[in-house]
Amino acid sequence: MHATRFLPRLFLPCPALARPLWALSLGATLLLAACASRPPEPAATPAAPAAATPAAAVSPMSPPSPEAGFARWVEGFKVSARRAGISEATLHAAFDEVQFLPQLIELDRAQPEFNRPVWDYLDRAITPQRVLNGQKKLQQVRAEADAAAARYGVPASILAGIWGMESDFGRNYGNTPVIDALATLGYEGRREAWARGELLAALKILQSGDIDRAHMIGSWAGAMGQTQFMPTVFLAHAVDADGDGRRDIWASMADVMASTAQFLARSGWQSGQPWGGEVVLPPGFDLARADGEFKQSTAQWAAEGLRGPDGAPLPELAQAAVFLPAGARGPAFLIGPNFKVILRYNNATSYALGVALLAQRLDGGPAVQAAWPRDLQPLTRSQTRTLQSALNERGFDSGTPDGLMGPATREAVRRYQRSAGLVPDGYPTLELLQRLQP
Repeated sequence: MHATRFLPRLFLPCPALARPLWALSLGATLLLAACASRPPEPAATPAAPAAATPAAAVSPMSPPSPEAGFARWVEGFKVSARRAGISEATLHAAFDEVQFLPQLIELDRAQPEFNRPVWDYLDRAITPQRVLNGQKKLQQVRAEADAAAARYGVPASILAGIWGMESDFGRNYGNTPVIDALATLGYEGRREAWARGELLAALKILQSGDIDRAHMIGSWAGAMGQTQFMPTVFLAHAVDADGDGRRDIWASMADVMASTAQFLARSGWQSGQPWGGEVVLPPGFDLARADGEFKQSTAQWAAEGLRGPDGAPLPELAQAAVFLPAGARGPAFLIGPNFKVILRYNNATSYALGVALLAQRLDGGPAVQAAWPRDLQPLTRSQTRTLQSALNERGFDSGTPDGLMGPATREAVRRYQRSAGLVPDGYPTLELLQRLQP
């Protein structure tokens, strides 16, 4: 899943929006060339011609095919799986018809050059049709969602928001065999340790009888079921809520909702608290404190002049931070601890905001009221790397330039903006990049 995991998530969200969602940025793999030494000449026979065979006529040994290398990798993995307690029956069920899927390697290596602005992401994630469809779907599983909410303290609308973001309410949770996907990524090698761990977890799931191989399907990166759990997350958090003896996040909505709720509850969800909400900042507000980290109570923020759109009350939070996902010109939000919990599912602020706002709409709440700065052109990955390098050169540490706008880069931008007398909103623009470039 995106569960951070994670890691992260991300990130961005999955099948409905690309999973974010699990397409991780990775470096190129180093391929070791096979030894191409010339084989020894055959011994001469009485009938052989006296002339030696030209060296150019002797072909070097061909390297093994990817399929052959994959088969050897699988055999080696089986050895470690046996040591971990996986039975021969499970190994046969998992690997007798395992397939190498080279297209997954291309997906895993892909790093889109163009970053999507948050408003474009939300436009696609929270369409009127998705809201309408989500409300209907939530009504269909209302009993299961409410039971999970009562047991774990996570609102049904939040569970449905994750369900919608991860699989478009069960419409698309992938069709790739999880065993094939993880074995392919393990053999490819760049994330072998991670893939081996997830593959071993998938075998344990098969061995437990929760699901059979044919029905263990998911995204190309191994995230499974209607709310996209990775196998290790499944082992840790999946729930048999319908009492049939199996944890089935593919077909049992009771299990889907309870498993998702348990993950959020164990990640720190605070029952009875909102995730946050949109706010309007007062004139002259110090944007240096809108970094998503400076926290104080709703009452303290209200005393400074923050208010809800159209006079709506502020969300009641003991510890709340101001969050500007599109900088000073975009909407402002007050976020609490439960927003951070959603980030444990997928460590991408766009994703967490998407889940929160979709849940708000499913509950009949409003869309975002303030306008997004749609005229701002987002930086590409290469431009973001250039920005990061320029910040580092000027002493504003943004970490290793990787083209991704994480917290370290935003804080470096904010510190540079303060030093240059600019609005310290931490938001990167082309104008800012041009100021930083020689």
